Amino acid sequence: MGLKRNIYAAMVGLLAAVSPTSVLANKNAEVSRNLEIYSTLLRELDMFYVDTFSVEKTVETGIDAMLNKIDPYTMYIPEREMDDLKFMTTGTYAGVGSVISQRDSLVVIQEVYENSPSHKYGLKAGDVILSVDGEKAVGSTTSDVSKKLRGVAGTSVKVVVKRADKEVTLNIVRDNITISSVNLAKNIGDNIGYIHLTGFTTGTADQFKTELKRLKQSGIKGLIIDLRSNPGGILSEAVDIVGCFVEKGTKVVYTKSKVKEWDETFSTTKDPVDLDIPIVVMVNGESASAAEIVSGALQDLDRAVILGERTYGKGLVQTSRSLPFGGSLKLTISKYHIPSGRCIQAIDYARTREQGKKFVIPDSLTHEFKTKKGRIVKDGCGVMPDTVYTGDSIPAQIVYQLFVKNIIFDYCTKWASEHPTIPSVSEFKFTDWQDFKNFVVSKDFSYKTDKEKLFDALVEKAKKDSTYEAAKQQYDALQMALFRCQDEELDNNKEEIIRLISTDLAQRYYFQKGASEENLKYDKETKRASDILRDRKAYDSILSTSKKSSK
Repeated sequence: MGLKRNIYAAMVGLLAAVSPTSVLANKNAEVSRNLEIYSTLLRELDMFYVDTFSVEKTVETGIDAMLNKIDPYTMYIPEREMDDLKFMTTGTYAGVGSVISQRDSLVVIQEVYENSPSHKYGLKAGDVILSVDGEKAVGSTTSDVSKKLRGVAGTSVKVVVKRADKEVTLNIVRDNITISSVNLAKNIGDNIGYIHLTGFTTGTADQFKTELKRLKQSGIKGLIIDLRSNPGGILSEAVDIVGCFVEKGTKVVYTKSKVKEWDETFSTTKDPVDLDIPIVVMVNGESASAAEIVSGALQDLDRAVILGERTYGKGLVQTSRSLPFGGSLKLTISKYHIPSGRCIQAIDYARTREQGKKFVIPDSLTHEFKTKKGRIVKDGCGVMPDTVYTGDSIPAQIVYQLFVKNIIFDYCTKWASEHPTIPSVSEFKFTDWQDFKNFVVSKDFSYKTDKEKLFDALVEKAKKDSTYEAAKQQYDALQMALFRCQDEELDNNKEEIIRLISTDLAQRYYFQKGASEENLKYDKETKRASDILRDRKAYDSILSTSKKSSK
């Protein structure tokens, strides 16, 4: 009964956390009535339901369903998942330092972090985990295996893996793992600096500032900040990054909450690093939250050209509220507004709840605001780029299938086992194209091209019409011709496939930094950003008018 009492108490704590009496005093009776209904219902189920069931799982399902009706960012985090919350905000956890993935019943090492225990003790991408501390891993989920690999720093964990046809046993000493949000910072040529940010965890702004100063010492005259697919993170880190480029005391963002005492204004508090360097910020549809604060604030202050696609449109701020028994409520408490006064939130969750379907704010309900120089910007639609760049086209079906079926990953595992070292990323060039094609054939790789799907439909129709047998030889010949097209399709998509192979290999030898550096060789959008920075007249023109330019 102790667990059940804890669950009931947690429910009381949850409802109390979302209902501060100073704000919702008039709703206390409604809250109390519904809480009593819920508690009574749960007790009745527990005492009289014909079958046994897990009270904890049932309550968590109910909580998740309730919070999902509010918005996707408000969530209950039980005590057992608090380490995950800590990792999301700090980028730090205790474990072995690797990324694992599920492949049917197997759990596979997908990536090893640089200087982590996994790196130091010899785990490799492609290793199949057979057991952890004597407990079988085959048939387990990545979540189960991850929990076993994590633990207190300084403790040891025995990991048995299958590598090629051998079993390898590794005794790994866990350590504190910190994932840097600054994925790559380098001078990419023509005195243009490039900084790739993957998130906004604790310390991101300090890391960013350190790398920015280092790049300035190398003589950069322009800067690209890559925020593509950056999901955001800690708001104050975003403010400090903006503060590198604007006067101390500049207002970057302010929040409006239901609880007025929670309203806040965030201004820069430190001396800037560079007030004049031209900046291009690259964004896409997966740039969200803190990434939108940086891009949106720099746009509103006319301090950077925004290049890419319309951003996600997350203008909501969350905080964590402690709950009984070690849990936490991640709660949306406010909306944020950037310097022009606009809120970039793109989905109206109040109307979504009313209508039962996602309500994206239409253009007719958006409002115009002005940047520092008078350029027109709008609320309710994320951050619209100053210069639109739609990115690369959707990969061909054969490229997609090679990726999702792990053909490329498995080939890179084989290739890496045969090549202990490779040149530096700047010098490395993958040249074993025929070897890769032979590997594809050896794996009996197959997929249905659009042409083959049409052929199958044609054959099915012919069989229904009883005309197939009469033309069977012709159909067989056509089928063989279509099969030969696979080799041609590989060659037609050689550049994109080699990019994926090269990036995977660079990551295995030079980790995330190497993968990002390799990707830059093929990144047309970064080249476009460089072009903008090299043409100062065009750069200034973009920031002096309200007109949007395109690719």
